Amino acid sequence: MPAYSNDSDWTPTAFKVLIAGGFGVGKTTFIAATSEIPPLSTEELLTEAGVGTEDLTGVEGKTTTTVALDFGRITIDSENMLYLFGTPGQDRFWFMWDELCHGALGAVVLVDTRRLPDCFAAVDFFESRHMRFLVAVNEFDGAYRYDPPEVRAALSLRPEVPLVICDARHPQSATAVLMALLRHLMLTDPPPVPAHPSIEAGSRA
Repeated sequence: MPAYSNDSDWTPTAFKVLIAGGFGVGKTTFIAATSEIPPLSTEELLTEAGVGTEDLTGVEGKTTTTVALDFGRITIDSENMLYLFGTPGQDRFWFMWDELCHGALGAVVLVDTRRLPDCFAAVDFFESRHMRFLVAVNEFDGAYRYDPPEVRAALSLRPEVPLVICDARHPQSATAVLMALLRHLMLTDPPPVPAHPSIEAGSRA
């Protein structure tokens, strides 16, 4: 391992980014597509615990869910690393979000236009904590293609929040989303740190 002249060990600077969104929106897929290492995933089979509490409309074929977090890593250069933390999507695991949020520079909120209301709570979460984020519309096969201004209006996004289109399955597309987030973070000042309210599954007006 490289060392400085004073014999201290060299350690790259790590930057933390959250990949968030509703249940089944593609967070695990996004991290798997971008991570340079085999991603750490805490996916488990869907069980009867979610019966009656999780709406599977539009994702009927989904058989697993993230119960804690997903983790991936990207080397930016010799001195900087990007750590990706995927949040759990099911409501019963949302207590993890506050912990995962600690120390994060910003977030990507993935959106599935077939289940648009599922992302409202994620947008509300980051807005309430004054954390910088962008919205990435994950275009699923067979889903209707909406223009970005239509999605922005439906989500009541503030003008300064970037909105991009992606396919979370493809590394080039998913990486472009992260690049857009990093540009947004570099061009905007970090907001003041507020007190942390408890997370609530909100709805957009």
